[in-house]
Amino acid sequence: MKLGFIGTGVMGKSMIKHLMDANHQLYIYNRTKQKADELVKQGAIWCDTPEIVANHAEIIFTMVGYPKDVEEIYYGPMGIFKSDIAGKIVVDFTTSTPSLAQKLYDSAKALGADSLDAPVSGGDLGAKNATLTIMVGGDRAIYEKVLPLFKLVGKTYNYQGNAGKGQHTKMANQIMIAGTMTGMTEMLAYAHKAGLDLESVLETLAGGSAANWSMINYSPRILKEDFTPGFFVKHFIKDLKIALDEAQKMDLDLPATKEACRLYESLAEAGFENDGTQALIKLWWPEGKKD
Repeated sequence: MKLGFIGTGVMGKSMIKHLMDANHQLYIYNRTKQKADELVKQGAIWCDTPEIVANHAEIIFTMVGYPKDVEEIYYGPMGIFKSDIAGKIVVDFTTSTPSLAQKLYDSAKALGADSLDAPVSGGDLGAKNATLTIMVGGDRAIYEKVLPLFKLVGKTYNYQGNAGKGQHTKMANQIMIAGTMTGMTEMLAYAHKAGLDLESVLETLAGGSAANWSMINYSPRILKEDFTPGFFVKHFIKDLKIALDEAQKMDLDLPATKEACRLYESLAEAGFENDGTQALIKLWWPEGKKD
């Protein structure tokens, strides 16, 4: 199948490789062309604009940083919607706003195409290992058509409802992650101050009710002083702000999520916005290591 993929970043790159390994032809675009060079060497076809990607592909996947980037690649002067996409499917993997997901859905329908919002969770490791969780909004029949491709890049994939529901589900996910990340970093800070052996503590907690994905996957990175981004601090702040905005629209107060957002904003202000989310520990260990 001829597939398009726009966004060859930390996660997109691995997802493209999985699709290519399944013998699909990939047409790709990224704002920084050099980040796609490796994929082109492996057989992907470079396109100079999102519009050209859409001209060639039957299904076009997008995964960029912010809602404004989504707007640009779809509605910009060389965007996807400048192409004749009648009969095609666009799938946005970006974590964006439910309202923008609805807008994309309506625009695609007006052009004779279909759209799914399909944000993912699992970070760089999930993308690399094809174990991502994919949360999908749109028409169920279109979800069923794309499902074989979701299975190539993910482990858990669920249809959540009409357009925007995938993004709402991702907000629920990020609210949960905010709690586990703050809990994990405070746990490490506390255990260290108490003079405990951190590796022993982690082994113990992983076997009990405190076990969670953030602790199991990010604590070892922290102990190795590895703050490379599986997911950027700046993107997590974006996600938490979307979640809080949506909660406000529903007259719902989320005090713990507000505090997590404040902590991550403090981390970004300290110069760590391009670190991975595990860098939150630097609020306690400024150098990224135990004192």
